[in-house]
Amino acid sequence: MTVTGPSSAVGATLRQRWRGAKWVLAALVVIVAVAVLSTWLTAARPGGRLDPESTSAQGARALVTLLREHGVDVVAATSLADVERQARPGTLLVIAQTFHLTGDSATLRRLADLPGDRLLVEPASRTREALAPALRRSDSTAFGGLAPNCDLREADRAGTVAFGAADAYEAAGSIPVTRCYDGVLARYSDGGRTITAVGSAEFMVNSGLLDEGNAALAMNLAGAAPRVIWYAPQHSEGGETAGASTLSDLIPTQVRWMVLQLMVVVALLALWKGRRVGPLVAEQLPVVVRASETAEGRGRLYRSRRARDRAADALRTAALQRMLPRLGLGPTAPPPTVVAAVAARSGRDAQVLARTLYGQPPAGDAELVDLARELDDIERQVAQS
Repeated sequence: MTVTGPSSAVGATLRQRWRGAKWVLAALVVIVAVAVLSTWLTAARPGGRLDPESTSAQGARALVTLLREHGVDVVAATSLADVERQARPGTLLVIAQTFHLTGDSATLRRLADLPGDRLLVEPASRTREALAPALRRSDSTAFGGLAPNCDLREADRAGTVAFGAADAYEAAGSIPVTRCYDGVLARYSDGGRTITAVGSAEFMVNSGLLDEGNAALAMNLAGAAPRVIWYAPQHSEGGETAGASTLSDLIPTQVRWMVLQLMVVVALLALWKGRRVGPLVAEQLPVVVRASETAEGRGRLYRSRRARDRAADALRTAALQRMLPRLGLGPTAPPPTVVAAVAARSGRDAQVLARTLYGQPPAGDAELVDLARELDDIERQVAQS
């Protein structure tokens, strides 16, 4: 009599179940891998203003992608050295003004010496004077869409564009200048190259491409050449700090292992000594810090970091928060509505108010002080009306 039949049947059943489980496990692994890859590919890519790789509202990833899909070779330069290495005749150099593009004369001189056409986006005063000397700043424009009103093909084909609050430009000398959109877009030719300046970047960022003819104008201007160098610096550069050594470079090779051991010992000592020995005891603060001292300390921090843009945003936000209840408006009121209400209550010009309440950050400390005084005067007039 043979007794191996049941055990063989049980073994076969287990092998069948294991083969089925392997397929299930393989399917789960594939599903997890696809989900992780999809999440990574579709995840938001943070970045600064006009960053060509950023998918945030103020990034320029959408415009750069559209240009590349239409056959334009877009080179995203991350440093001034990259721009100098890639620049050549027949190339359009897009220079977007960011907080890290300072008015350093050496940097601007190196950019001015590069060949090819230029497109300046929201240039600061020193940037415009160095890279577009035939232009000077005129009055800012009001909110809303603007018609081209010029014979520039790129603007006529785009039609009405919503710039928001923007700077306008006019000719500073005898060189003829083509002005479109009441001067927000200005172009002239000098020395065999075409120089274009636009006083607003809202039509080029990811959040503004779908308004009016914004995408068309952005494509027409940035895609004017088959090869484009996009330079929107996201970190500060300097001639002396470009080759500076890091902390690890300053440590001798023979001492690195000793330093690592000391770091481990310090970490273990912190864990040993950092244990709680009892419940926390709550007690009142012995000193009351005045609000003026807090404001002064924050102002010194802003000044030490040259964060005039954040200081200006803080001043404007605080002034609007105090004025909106007096105007009968909510915190989500659009800028044109707020500007119109403040103009009606204070009797000031709407364009001047738009530049003061929602304009560009000040270029210097003196302009920041003037902005604070203007906001105080506007708030006082609204409160007394």
